[in-house]
Amino acid sequence: MSMVSARPLTLADVAMPRAGMLQNVVLVVLASLLTAAAAQAEIRLPWTPVPITGQTAMVLLTGAVLGARRAFLALSLYLVEGACGLPFFAGGAAGVASLLGPSGGYLVAFPFAALVTGLLAERAWDRKPVTMFFAMLLGSTVIFALGLAQLSRFVPAGQLVATGLAPFVIGDIVKSALAAGVFPLAWKWAGGRESK
Repeated sequence: MSMVSARPLTLADVAMPRAGMLQNVVLVVLASLLTAAAAQAEIRLPWTPVPITGQTAMVLLTGAVLGARRAFLALSLYLVEGACGLPFFAGGAAGVASLLGPSGGYLVAFPFAALVTGLLAERAWDRKPVTMFFAMLLGSTVIFALGLAQLSRFVPAGQLVATGLAPFVIGDIVKSALAAGVFPLAWKWAGGRESK
């Protein structure tokens, strides 16, 4: 059964307008593998147990490109892959312990953040710069909310913002701004192709 409607909901629907089950499975698996690859780009800061990685950008972009259902499945698969021992988490980490540790809340939030971004993209938030910017920030908010909740078990309350939020805000704003510039252009290009 196809996951598309008459109107393309996401850029993936434009690229694969008659995607069947096999194509959708491939998209889900590919997104999980791209997230794993992005996790290997890691910067460790001495004052926080939470690394800076490319994961969050990939999570939010997966939501915007694939839409809510496929993105939620892709990021859930990513968590299962890592929990089962594949070196898919930040810096090649793996196992259930990663999900239970200081940065585990951020990981667990990934499917939900992708879901939020995907739902907004399906409602055409990714077609205008301002709404795309806020779609990305709302997805990031989900990651921060669950991430900080779990991190609070490992760091003192007075250090929570400095260790779990402040180091990542500028990067999230930059990612959101880049997506806000790129996605509307991609939709204009896709619209031009559809009209030919």
